[in-house]
Amino acid sequence: MSRTGGHSHAQARWARRGDIALRVLAAVPLGYAASSLCAMALARLLPGTRSGTTVAAALIGLALCAVLAMWAFAARSGWRAVWTISVAGGVAAGITWLSIAVTGRA
Repeated sequence: MSRTGGHSHAQARWARRGDIALRVLAAVPLGYAASSLCAMALARLLPGTRSGTTVAAALIGLALCAVLAMWAFAARSGWRAVWTISVAGGVAAGITWLSIAVTGRA
């Protein structure tokens, strides 16, 4: 066995570990943040009473957190999982911000 073959195997192993670390990053903190932002947007957009829409949005956000965690490990790569979940959170944050800017906090 040559040194080059062993070296490339070690590089592949570290690349795989990095990909798994990115997926964990996408699943746990980014998935939680994105699902929380989606819950905030839904609470402002769903029709009904304030308490009813808050509970419904929180329940949907909880389910979405699990879906985003599964997506993080089903994506083609760790980077794709990171950027898609980040974009989803950014869109939800934009919707929430626009809703607050247009209608006010109440």
